[in-house]
Amino acid sequence: MSKYIRQATSADLPAMMAIIEQGKHALAADQIPQWQDGYPLAADIQANIDARIAWVLIVDDQIAGTAALLTTPDPNYAIIYDGSWAPTENHRYASIHRIAIANGYHGQHLTDFYFSNLITMSYQLGFRQLRIDTHLLNKRMQHIITKAGFEYRGIVYMNHDNNDQRNAYQLLLS
Repeated sequence: MSKYIRQATSADLPAMMAIIEQGKHALAADQIPQWQDGYPLAADIQANIDARIAWVLIVDDQIAGTAALLTTPDPNYAIIYDGSWAPTENHRYASIHRIAIANGYHGQHLTDFYFSNLITMSYQLGFRQLRIDTHLLNKRMQHIITKAGFEYRGIVYMNHDNNDQRNAYQLLLS
């Protein structure tokens, strides 16, 4: 099985949105309100592609996953509650968002591979910390995040909405 990640192009948008829709259905089935209000929309994913921060996981020449690797500060991470970000010499960080694996690829530990590649890319770009968040009820993603080495750091709110609380995690690289 060949597998790698590459930067997404506009031609990848339909496959990426199909994976996002599968993720929305899985979250709904688990009664997790994350991604249930329309977001992320095709326009959001296209904006990530245009900004060159969208990445796809390729398995045997097929798009098996989608993610965004932000290399600018995420405004949602500016304030953290019930915890704190670990202090670092350099305050720059990358963050992983909107990561999802297509249904036909579950159980193959591809998320581990995907995270490893995104972490390595972050390091190569000069980042020594990464951040990520997920919904309080999203136990599956919490497991994946901590398995990748991230540590729970506190709570953040999406767009300052007290009803959209997320667990925030950080990974420090040396």
